[in-house]
Amino acid sequence: QVQLVESGGGLVQTGGSMRLSCAASGSIITVTSMGWYRQAPGKQRELVALITGGGSTYADSVKGRFTISRDNAKNTVYLQMNSLKPEDTAVYYCNAAVVKGGGPYYPIDHWGQGTQVTVSS
Repeated sequence: QVQLVESGGGLVQTGGSMRLSCAASGSIITVTSMGWYRQAPGKQRELVALITGGGSTYADSVKGRFTISRDNAKNTVYLQMNSLKPEDTAVYYCNAAVVKGGGPYYPIDHWGQGTQVTVSS
C-alpha cells in the first residue's frame, strides 16, 4: 500500500503565500514523478506543477508565482505558492507515480485526499 498525505491548505488573502506538502509512504521502490493538481468548483482537475528527474513543469497560470520542489530522501513534494489570487482557490491534490514493492514494477499513479486552498479577495 502507498499513501499520500497532504498538509498546508487553508485560507489566505489575495497576495499572500502558502506552502503545501505531500509525503508518500508505504512499500515504495521509487517515485518517478510527483506533482500537484487542482480542481475548482464546476471545473475539471488541472495540472498545476510537476517535478521529475528531468525538471519541472508549470501551468501557465502559475508560472513565476508557484515553485515545486522535492525531497527525494523523504518522498515528499512541496508547492510554494506566492502572490496568490482568488482564481487559485481550489482543492489541491498531490499525485505521485510510484513503483511499489511487490510489483507491478512500473509507475502507478497515486493521489492524496486533497487539501482546500481558499484565497479571499
